[in-house]
Amino acid sequence: MSAVVVDASVAVKWFFPEPHAQAARQMLSGRRTLLAPELIWAEVANALWKRVRREELTPEAAQQILQDFKRFPLHTAPIKTLLEPAWRLAVERRISVYDGLYLALAVSRECKLVTADRPFHDAIKEGALASSIIWVEHVS
Repeated sequence: MSAVVVDASVAVKWFFPEPHAQAARQMLSGRRTLLAPELIWAEVANALWKRVRREELTPEAAQQILQDFKRFPLHTAPIKTLLEPAWRLAVERRISVYDGLYLALAVSRECKLVTADRPFHDAIKEGALASSIIWVEHVS
């Protein structure tokens, strides 16, 4: 089974009917091992909090989604070991350290990073790391 790194932009789409959600949900088919830095737990929780704050979701519904998310087949990697390469990638590619953590994990595991974050994707799709990132709709 091949592995892919998924970022929070993909994981959030597992729960909501929004653009690219169907493609994101296909990642849950069990055909791939899903990897992410531990940061994904906080990023998804924060995305839920934002929806609660905008009154798009009740706190109870968000809490249930968070509980469900914790049961998903996601293998997480400690941030501490990824921090230095993530920092270098952030500085070199002008991306956030948060995004750098996902990319550093993909590079270290020699697998693809799947994202639904267009600015992040566009920052990486050219150059030496282009083969490390894939747009969520292009996963086969």
